[in-house]
Amino acid sequence: MSQYVFTSESVTEGHPDKICDQVSDAVLDALLAQDPASRVACETVVNTGLCMITGEVTSNAQVDFISLVRSVIKDIGYSGARAGGFDANSCAVLVALDQQSPDIAQGVDEADDHAGDPLDLVGAGDQGIMFGYACNETPELMPLPISLAHRLSRRLAEVRHNGTLDYLLPDGKTQVSVVYENDKPVAIDTILISTQHTAEVAGITDEKGIRERISADLWTHVVEPATADLTLKPNRDTTKYLVNPTGKFVVGGPQGDAGLTGRKIIVDTYGGYARHGGGAFSGKDPTKVDRSAAYAARFVAKALVAAGLAERAEVQLSYAIGVAKPVSILVEAFGTGSVSNAELTTLVQKHFDLRPGAIIESFNLRNLPQKRNGRFYRDTAAYGHFGRPDLNLPWEDVSAKAAELKQG
Repeated sequence: MSQYVFTSESVTEGHPDKICDQVSDAVLDALLAQDPASRVACETVVNTGLCMITGEVTSNAQVDFISLVRSVIKDIGYSGARAGGFDANSCAVLVALDQQSPDIAQGVDEADDHAGDPLDLVGAGDQGIMFGYACNETPELMPLPISLAHRLSRRLAEVRHNGTLDYLLPDGKTQVSVVYENDKPVAIDTILISTQHTAEVAGITDEKGIRERISADLWTHVVEPATADLTLKPNRDTTKYLVNPTGKFVVGGPQGDAGLTGRKIIVDTYGGYARHGGGAFSGKDPTKVDRSAAYAARFVAKALVAAGLAERAEVQLSYAIGVAKPVSILVEAFGTGSVSNAELTTLVQKHFDLRPGAIIESFNLRNLPQKRNGRFYRDTAAYGHFGRPDLNLPWEDVSAKAAELKQG
């Protein structure tokens, strides 16, 4: 019997890197909501008292970027007396956005391999490799460790926003270690939560007392509610439970660490349980295959698992800049497939159109911000882009494709 422990982490929306992802995607939403043809590659950096957006944008939209950035920071919770050194109302906001390179635009606007089909006219915005993954460990077909870590992070933010634990501040991280036997999860080994908090907690000022109070509160108000509906639950007697292991976490957010867009790509995807092509998502419009093809790869992998063709499936796609059709498609089922990997790959080639133009059209990726009141991509920028039961994401709805795949 093979046994091992696998660990994944998540971070809250107030983590410095996640602030940047949300600002970059808020910029993308705002531009696409006005001009769905916008080309966007927006990067954000934050530090004490500073937020700067930079990158390349080609759009007919008119956006007040400074007000937009401040509103995102405020929504996260960095404002007022408890904002520390990063206040939405007073931080410096710098805007340094340039036009997209015409060389890149040329390859995207008209693919080298087009043959009259309008969907062939959209070439990949860059070369690169993308991975998608799915497994049957959770109802949303995600690996259990990252699913649990995201549950805890979302709940940590929820009890902060609704005032249940009013001493919590925006920055935080979670980490979950799961015991596997024969590649099946059998126990939750360790839960780690690090959360920013005020210097005084519920009238307590000594470090030991603060830590004990936070630890008890988080188990009651975060861990138990976040895992209540699961068959495999943490056990207070047997699961190792660590809270703020350094003792306190008062200084956090951009005051404690600088943040950058795209620095949490494993948190954004599968928690390290599957491979990653290396490209970040946030701030990129759908012509960037780093984003759109990663969504498509997840869609393919999830459909294969939902159809019962594999218990685990990883899909690799690769693209060349300015070329519409993928350079390669590979499916790996890790020995769990009902047919061979080669046959699964053939099925994918038959049933899925993985050209960038087809992906954009199938998921309606250019128009979603406009259709959802100007906010879509920003909601994916914290707590993962996949397996989100709280969001209606088009690449997660595989019921029709799974039924199609069952027919062969």
